[in-house]
Amino acid sequence: MSKPPTEAAFSCPIGSRHVTKPRIQTLAPRVAVLQTQRTQTMAADSWRTSTMSSADRGYGHKWRVEREKHLRLNPLCVMCKAQDVVTEATVVDHRVPHRGDQRLFWDRSNWQSLCATHHSRDKQREEAATTT
Repeated sequence: MSKPPTEAAFSCPIGSRHVTKPRIQTLAPRVAVLQTQRTQTMAADSWRTSTMSSADRGYGHKWRVEREKHLRLNPLCVMCKAQDVVTEATVVDHRVPHRGDQRLFWDRSNWQSLCATHHSRDKQREEAATTT
């Protein structure tokens, strides 16, 4: 096994001057950094606050267990199925937004299986239209 280079390996053979190692030059960034503002995602009068964790809102261990059970029993997205498309559901959605009401949150008849696309796009748009 070879030894790591010593100071002598980098010294100039004539005199005591040292040969300097070449340095890597840092290049200026080529992409401008955009100054962006965060978009407010919660309405001012929302039951949720920015300091609430998902567990504070009811989405703790008990919810994860029940969500898995629901998706096992209802594995297809109901909105895709209505369009004669078969898509695996990954989200358990509340048909009627519970807005912190724990009775409505745990009402299984208020649950529906959705794919991520329908939950993130269509359902959110639907809810926004009913709250304005």
